[in-house]
Amino acid sequence: MVYIANMAAMAMTGEHAEDVFGRLLGWLNAGQDCALVIITHTEGGAVRAPGALLAIGPDTRFGYISGGCIDTDVELQAHQACVDGTPRHLRYGAGSPFVDLPLPCGGAIELMILPNPARGLIEQAHSKLSSRENCYLLLSESGDVTLAVEPLAVRPSDQVFYYAPKLRLRIAGRGADALALAKMSDAAGFETCVQLVDEDDILAAEAAGLRGVERLNSISDLTQSDDDPWTAFVLLFHDQDWEIPLLQQALNGPAFYIGAVGSLRTHEKRCQALRAAGSCQSDIARIRGPIGLVPSLRDASFIAISTLAEIIEAYPGTASAKRQNTALLLLAAGASSRYEDGDKLLATLDDKPVLEHAGALDLSTRAYSRLAIVPSGSSARTDVLSAQAWTIVSNPNARDGQSTSLVRAIDAIQNNPDIDQVILLLGDMPNVPSDHLDAISKLADHRHISAIMSECEGVLSPPAMFKRTHFDALSKLTGDQGAKSVFLSLESGCATVRFSAEQAQDIDLVADLERLSEKIDA
Repeated sequence: MVYIANMAAMAMTGEHAEDVFGRLLGWLNAGQDCALVIITHTEGGAVRAPGALLAIGPDTRFGYISGGCIDTDVELQAHQACVDGTPRHLRYGAGSPFVDLPLPCGGAIELMILPNPARGLIEQAHSKLSSRENCYLLLSESGDVTLAVEPLAVRPSDQVFYYAPKLRLRIAGRGADALALAKMSDAAGFETCVQLVDEDDILAAEAAGLRGVERLNSISDLTQSDDDPWTAFVLLFHDQDWEIPLLQQALNGPAFYIGAVGSLRTHEKRCQALRAAGSCQSDIARIRGPIGLVPSLRDASFIAISTLAEIIEAYPGTASAKRQNTALLLLAAGASSRYEDGDKLLATLDDKPVLEHAGALDLSTRAYSRLAIVPSGSSARTDVLSAQAWTIVSNPNARDGQSTSLVRAIDAIQNNPDIDQVILLLGDMPNVPSDHLDAISKLADHRHISAIMSECEGVLSPPAMFKRTHFDALSKLTGDQGAKSVFLSLESGCATVRFSAEQAQDIDLVADLERLSEKIDA
């Protein structure tokens, strides 16, 4: 798979950290003085968010940290910092000593200037991002900057900045819709691959200057996909012969966004065809259809804008801090004591273990971390969840009740200050849609809400969200107490998200599994 990034578009702005680190690395390798500038705090309507980067070289700058109000002064300050070798913490706008540089927005920007940063650190950061890995920088009050890895070892005074790899689009289709989206993605500087069938489309793409063009030759011989968690796959076909194999290929990968053009009726037919081809419902639910933020569009350029906006909204690199700092905790250490035929979590539902269905539940925006708690010695459960990229936490006291799993889960994340909230999932709930999890996550964006539980016909259950303020209470649960007891003890800051009885179904007995299987087969 060939992806081409529009380097001209990126060179104009330097928006992405990978490009800023790359420019710094060039100056450092040439032995030239340079500085890294990091926004550390903003107040009001700042143009850029904390973590935004600016590179200052001998006679130019790359990137930007404002709308032009302060960048020139920051460049002068950076040159002086390179001379004296001392990091500088500066504040512009409200409360700043630079009264001659007011910010039009009326807010404030704080930043750190790091003269001649360590070449090894910049090289590592650039390498991680260019290798399609995320990157964390820790910044101390004194101006020491280090590259952080998970689990983060952070001092209370450190600031942590997260950088995701560049947005990547893989577009498969034919006609004006596919070409319009590919042109727009390329113009925005995103890594773009457009897979086309028709010769006229290929010639039109090449004439438009698109370089990441790939010919789709055969349904039975698709080029191997290299989608990653920062890839969006968009299907712009109106041909099920191509649609089904391409969607199955995408569903077998980790793309953060999978979307397909067409009406609601078209999408339902597509889903039926995928089920007939062997795809399970939890996989099919990942597909967005109809695509785009604006429904029922008929113009290729409008469809492209609407689709790209939806992709950007879902992109992990632009998710809100709350979304990025969510840990998913999957409790899968129960003893299956009521189930009449072995381990209920390993029982087969739609040709997969029940636990595999529960483990497929995820946020549309990437979670900060995903931990699964299993009983010690349960290699079978561990194998199922490891295959889905869950980090495994062993619970040697699983037989003492669900609280022991919650305590183990909270202990595993308690000392990581970068995690603001947790979403609790149960391994015996295979039918919860990802949309439900996203609804919880969006509700959690409200600052005054600190705990959310799911509700079905008056009954509260996971999935549930708790913010850090409740971690201590969760870690002190005993016996068969669950998170609901903490939720019910709260006098304010609570919310519920409703879901249907079918979605809320858990597996306790063989009869429960049989009922779910019958509905799937119906």
